[in-house]
Amino acid sequence: MHTNARVAQITSPEIPATSGLSSEHLRASGKGKFIWAGEEKFYVRGVTYGPFRPGPEGDVYRDRKTVERDFAQMAANGFNAVRTYDVPPRWLLDAAGRHGLRVMVGLQGEQRASFLDNKKVARISRELVRNKVRACANHPAILSYVIANEIPAPIVRWLGARRVEKFLEELYWIGKAEDPEGLFCYANYPTTEYLDLPFLDLFCFNVYLESPSSYEAYLARLQNLAGHRPFLMAEVGLDSLRNGEVAQSETLDWQIRAAFAAGCAGTFVFAWTDDWYSRGRDVDDWAFGLTDRAGDPKLALQAVRKAFAAVPFPRHRSWPGISVVVCSFNGSRTIRDCLEGLTRLQYPNYEVIVVDDGSTDQTTSIARGYPFRVISTENRGLSAARNTGLEAASGEIVAYIDDDASPDPDWLTYLAATFQEGNFAGVGGPNIPFPNDGPIAWCIANAPGGPTHVLLSDTEAEHIPGCNMAFRKSILQAIGGFDSQFRVAGDDVDACWRIQRHGGKLGFSPAAMVWHHTRGSVKAYWKQQLGYGKAEALLERKWPEKYNTAGQPTWAGRVYTNEILRALERRRGRIYQGTFGSAAYARLYFPPPGVLASIPLMPEWYLISAGFAALSALGYAWEPLQFAALPAILALGLPPALAAFNARRAHVFRASMRPSKHLKLRALIVCLHVIQPLARLIGHLNHGLTPWRWRCPSNLSFPRSRIFWLASQEWRDSTERLLELEANLRATGAIVRRGNDFDHWDLEITAGTLGHVRILMAEEFAEGKQLVRVRTWPRLCLGGLALSMLFAALSCAAAFDHAPVTAAILGIFAVLPVTFMVRDCAAASGTATACALVQMGFKE
Repeated sequence: MHTNARVAQITSPEIPATSGLSSEHLRASGKGKFIWAGEEKFYVRGVTYGPFRPGPEGDVYRDRKTVERDFAQMAANGFNAVRTYDVPPRWLLDAAGRHGLRVMVGLQGEQRASFLDNKKVARISRELVRNKVRACANHPAILSYVIANEIPAPIVRWLGARRVEKFLEELYWIGKAEDPEGLFCYANYPTTEYLDLPFLDLFCFNVYLESPSSYEAYLARLQNLAGHRPFLMAEVGLDSLRNGEVAQSETLDWQIRAAFAAGCAGTFVFAWTDDWYSRGRDVDDWAFGLTDRAGDPKLALQAVRKAFAAVPFPRHRSWPGISVVVCSFNGSRTIRDCLEGLTRLQYPNYEVIVVDDGSTDQTTSIARGYPFRVISTENRGLSAARNTGLEAASGEIVAYIDDDASPDPDWLTYLAATFQEGNFAGVGGPNIPFPNDGPIAWCIANAPGGPTHVLLSDTEAEHIPGCNMAFRKSILQAIGGFDSQFRVAGDDVDACWRIQRHGGKLGFSPAAMVWHHTRGSVKAYWKQQLGYGKAEALLERKWPEKYNTAGQPTWAGRVYTNEILRALERRRGRIYQGTFGSAAYARLYFPPPGVLASIPLMPEWYLISAGFAALSALGYAWEPLQFAALPAILALGLPPALAAFNARRAHVFRASMRPSKHLKLRALIVCLHVIQPLARLIGHLNHGLTPWRWRCPSNLSFPRSRIFWLASQEWRDSTERLLELEANLRATGAIVRRGNDFDHWDLEITAGTLGHVRILMAEEFAEGKQLVRVRTWPRLCLGGLALSMLFAALSCAAAFDHAPVTAAILGIFAVLPVTFMVRDCAAASGTATACALVQMGFKE
């Protein structure tokens, strides 16, 4: 292009004016999913710069005059950040600051990663990183540091992923010691996606995908891998030499727009210029630049400028009306933060409705101090309050936020965009703990039991937590609103399940985040977990098919927690690397925890531990049973051991805190891990969710295998008959589960924990009739049988050893499981025959 075209672009009125950065400007900081500069959100609109052919003195940057020209042109075209691949001299940082550009500084830690086997080289690498950070630490133009960029996959395979992770963590802490306020990241790429680096401040990836659908799907995956950290696209681009300038400009346009629509905190375009030097030579067979080697702009520069001007979404986009509902009961301690956050929402079409559910503190007076509608009612519980807000809402979408949460300014924007882009009935987002709630709240945030989302895929949810959820008003009205029996918790889970049964889908937007106050004391945390235990018991009573025999919900999706709550998943899974390491997208797959691995995390594990303890106590009457003390000790010690493993991964609360204080906080995290399932267990037991629970139908039948048949002149699909049978069974109050894709049975009836009856249907045609056969058979719990046999063997041994009292006690425990199994199977068998199949005309 001609120079006058470049001048026209520089002076385009679409480009916002930029001002220089001075030492008085606040450093960039990561808060939740985004980067902030003081009280302003900083969307990174960046471009990479260099590396260039080294000068006579080894300087890898252009001369000062050329740099000033380039930076001025960048600022005029809407860029606010530059990524370099080595530490820039101080004058270059000053120049960036004068033009309002922040710099992502490369530390080149990857260059010596392949030599970690050499202790001397590894030591030199650490010193180089320390010196490089020290050279530019605390400069106001610093955006972040990249400790390493794309360590090659063969090197990671050679050294092992854990060793590379440890090396990068060492570099991270070395850099943090020199610049504590600096943001540090590692620029990963798809081939080593499996590297586990939870300590980093930013989550950065270099991604080159030329298919919009593949690109958007991968962005969603990376967002979930990023967790609670800002996600930056550290490199995107297209080679204009092979694809042409038109294709380059079109590709960069949708890459940038898709990245910000997916909730990225920023994007760096590779690269500013075609002038590129790498591995000892000028690279002249690639042309990724927005400008050519002479500095003249290509078509892509104009496309990038327009895309960046629409961050995060186009200004003139049409947005649906949203009603935000805040329900509060005695929430005066936190509701001010919530309402202040709602006043800062950057959304053009919303209203706020505060429902005061009979508060006796200052909640109402605080709420009336804001320009929002306040509705006061008597205390009827959370679900009733949410229904009150639903009735008063005028928006097409109703968004719910708790009174102890505060939204990101773009919360509603990302929720609405997800509604518009997908056919969703509801959408939710993450809730991230407030960073300044204090050490106790930090420990509780790193403990289990908090509200979290369950994802079926990277974009579709099975459950979205009540502190951050939004639904189409018509859908909520169609299912009858929230169930008022859930006064404190559980109504969000129930609503999600009913919407899905109604045919609706739930979406998830990782950028639609809210800040959430965790409980500030152990007592409050204990009370919260008791309430959650009660809610789980109520949910199991309403949705028994969603729970297994141990009383745990059987989620179809994956429960997402923060990094330190994945102890069982932290074992190294299988890495898909391809034959000879040829996989371009090498990912890490964690198999789901098995039953034996999951049991120690369940509340009912304490009952198992108590059983071993009781058995060992009988050792005073019969000495051999004293050996049961060992499994009792192991059973009691396993939860604290897993908790200690988790607590070890907790990120440092405050870098300046004494190590002894950190040790105390980690000890508290261990205690919270131990008491959380105990509180849930008490909530379960107090409200009927017990391992020995029994849904007792009115009919009992001896449990045996049976075959029923029906000859019909009218043909009906077997699926239709099974649905009718399932409905008849549910009408009796029985617990009915469907077989999955791998089961050889169609329906399973459960009346208790230790016995079930399964049903299989088959059809065929004979003499012009449809012959339908149904087989039912009992299914005993193998664990119950094993337990009965164990106690029977111990009872016999005690009898032969002349310990009659112990033998009698053990004999009772041997008979009880068999009794329960027969009872459960008889009840399920009676329900299947008398209450269902007979009603449908089947004969035995």
